[in-house]
Amino acid sequence: MNQPVPQQPDLGFIHRFIPGANATRPPLLVLHGSGGDENDLIPLAERIAPGQTLVSPRGKTSEEGINRFFRRDDNGAWDVADLKHATLDLSGFVRRACAAYRIGKPIALGYSNGANIAWSLMLRDPEALAGAILLRAMLPFDPRPLPDLSGVPVLLIAATYDELIPVERAGLLAALLGEAGADVSYEVLHAGHGLTGEDIKLSAEWLAARR
Repeated sequence: MNQPVPQQPDLGFIHRFIPGANATRPPLLVLHGSGGDENDLIPLAERIAPGQTLVSPRGKTSEEGINRFFRRDDNGAWDVADLKHATLDLSGFVRRACAAYRIGKPIALGYSNGANIAWSLMLRDPEALAGAILLRAMLPFDPRPLPDLSGVPVLLIAATYDELIPVERAGLLAALLGEAGADVSYEVLHAGHGLTGEDIKLSAEWLAARR
């Protein structure tokens, strides 16, 4: 079983780094959902992308013990100012991690809160990522102006019965990323907010096609 290498404290985030057996495949930037941590999505990532390098940071925001990458208020609304700050912070981490571990630009694998900061990172720093798998992401505000994401591959998987994310908000995100030029694959599953075997299957197939 793969073991994380010693962490480098100057990277700015508590994280795990798991070197892959196949250095020719792009690494994955693994971004957990609310309440998760740097370990949470590792088993999922290893099923989706066996043998690929993984970099998994822990979100710095903690609200009543719930880890997130950016804050939300008591009503669940996003703190947009905090999202912008957290996005820039994550951008710096990605660049430091790529340099420290000598890896190429990663593809983000984000779930819920992690998926949302992943698309924010794509818009704020278009050169940071080689693509993204966004599981249960949404668009709650207009982030224009948009960068040029021409040809950047994105898989967005939403769910019809998601109790936290209205499926139409996921559709708006897919449309917006397409407007920016990204090569978007948009799937809607008959599922809720939790991830399913179909999420794993679709993500693995999409990633395999990026060879």
